[in-house]
Amino acid sequence: MSQSISSLNGVNKELIISLFDAIDSSDWKLLVKYFDKDIVYERPGYSIIVGIDKLVHFYQHERIIAFGKHQIEHIVCEDKFGSCWGQFIGTHKNGSQINESFSDVYSFDKNKIITRRSYFFRPAI
Repeated sequence: MSQSISSLNGVNKELIISLFDAIDSSDWKLLVKYFDKDIVYERPGYSIIVGIDKLVHFYQHERIIAFGKHQIEHIVCEDKFGSCWGQFIGTHKNGSQINESFSDVYSFDKNKIITRRSYFFRPAI
């Protein structure tokens, strides 16, 4: 999955890698392992998602991606905060292909993600 990953906090680095493995394999029951029950997730194009039950529902029913794989280029974590960026290649539920750069910013508490904010790169021109 990763090309070049560095981290000052190996536990949170592994948490991010494992999270993307679960997402890429559509193993939604594992999300409770990575996210706090009160997770706050901000993602472009969607209302803010609050709570693990709503997050699982989002992934199972609302997310526009049918399947795909995250290729993480870099992860940086220190103590309570972290970020990662890379490329997502997959298929939209309407059958079109997705090849998009992404980045995520996280905050952690007790080895779980308590906030996540995702960004996607789209050329303005």
